[in-house]
Amino acid sequence: MADLIDNVRAAVSDRAELPGMSLMEHLGELRKRLLHSTVYLLIGFAVAYAFHVQLYGVVKAPLDHLGIALNFTHPTDGLNLYLKTSLYGGAILASPFILYQLWLFIAPGMYSNEKRYVVPFMGATILLFFSGAWFGYHWVFPGALEILIKGFGKEFHPIITIEDYTNFFLAVILGLGVTFELPIVIFFLALFGIVDGKFLIRHIRYAILIIFVIAAIICPTPDPIGMCLFATPMLVLYMIGVGVAFIVHPARRKAREEKKKSA
Repeated sequence: MADLIDNVRAAVSDRAELPGMSLMEHLGELRKRLLHSTVYLLIGFAVAYAFHVQLYGVVKAPLDHLGIALNFTHPTDGLNLYLKTSLYGGAILASPFILYQLWLFIAPGMYSNEKRYVVPFMGATILLFFSGAWFGYHWVFPGALEILIKGFGKEFHPIITIEDYTNFFLAVILGLGVTFELPIVIFFLALFGIVDGKFLIRHIRYAILIIFVIAAIICPTPDPIGMCLFATPMLVLYMIGVGVAFIVHPARRKAREEKKKSA
């Protein structure tokens, strides 16, 4: 922990030489990026709502395979389902533009040679999120429904409401999508010199513990097999993050630049 705190202090100190912005300038820039992101989100929502029936079909497909119909307990449940799925679908459609606004906000705190990572950052972020969502939609979510409904609930008659099913669906799909962003988090920590590959390997036992705790929280089933199913890809992504940290850490970049100059 002390090493991590020292690395954070060193990273802040190293960037003190970059052109600074006042508090009001930072707030103004944040307001600008949030406003642009909101506009993109609204556009994405409008596009997604135009296909809300198709989106509903995608959301309900895993339950259709079990031959179970959704129920509602409030007159607005159907409308809420369409609005909620359209909102999340619109957020996914607008994500490249929102991510670019995030990059523009943090770019002033980066060196010019670090800004070249914008395209890999956006591409990897989108790819990892969709990989996590695909993994959840095709493997984890149907498996969870099979275990919970046909396994633990086989002696009972299932009455699944729209609200409960939608919340469960979004928790699994979005939870895995966000979880798959672990290498991106490590990328930024390494890029700013807060962690490096050696640090991550040296503390891997703590990382494994944290990963299994997170897997236990987001896993929709109570069995250890389901938890391991969540934790395994996270461990793989952590090791990918270790490799990324070795590549983008400032000390490594400086060593490569010096080697090029000497050559």
